[in-house]
Amino acid sequence: MNGHSSHTFKWVNEKEEPFYVKYHFKTDAGIKNLTGNQADELSGTNKDYATEDLFNHLASGNVASWTMYVQVMPEKDGESYRFDIFDVTKVWPHSDYPLIPVGKMVLNKNPDNFFFETEQVAFSPGNLVPGIEPTNDKML
Repeated sequence: MNGHSSHTFKWVNEKEEPFYVKYHFKTDAGIKNLTGNQADELSGTNKDYATEDLFNHLASGNVASWTMYVQVMPEKDGESYRFDIFDVTKVWPHSDYPLIPVGKMVLNKNPDNFFFETEQVAFSPGNLVPGIEPTNDKML
């Protein structure tokens, strides 16, 4: 399935110029949905179905990959945009800020130590790389 950041992040380049950014991950495998009946059955028998499916996929030597895109908005644009760009319920129109391809995110193995490699590191806003900063996004 595809993934999207609901949060707005700030990227700051080497010239100290700030830009607002939204992340998008588009699956390379395509999208295949369960039927309503299948989803109903799985919700009562195996609520971890999607996690197990990914785990088994990787355990069998396959990979899962997504193409990563960003939408980039100059900080000045954000100050006067037609809606609150920090509102997690809003989507930036692609016509205003088109998707820019950045690279790939590839999962090629399951963690050896789930707690250490997954739970402990978490996707916490406190774990940001240099050049990526939090914004006034109230949820972030």
